[in-house]
Amino acid sequence: MSKKKKKKPTKFKKVTITISTRQKKSLLNYCKSRKSTPNKVIKKAIRPLLENYHDLELNPSSAKVNQLQLFTIE
Repeated sequence: MSKKKKKKPTKFKKVTITISTRQKKSLLNYCKSRKSTPNKVIKKAIRPLLENYHDLELNPSSAKVNQLQLFTIE
């Protein structure tokens, strides 16, 4: 018999956001009308942002172009 490989458990991170009372009421009403939960609605809304940028390379030279060059070596 072949042995099944155990799956590596997925690690989750906790994120906290703050919303106003009116925003919370609106979110709960939206969830109730769609028969969903606030967590699912928020995850569905930000999923495109989270999926597309995990391999993004940041530019190491993020210095502003208009910086004063006092000590330039040429």
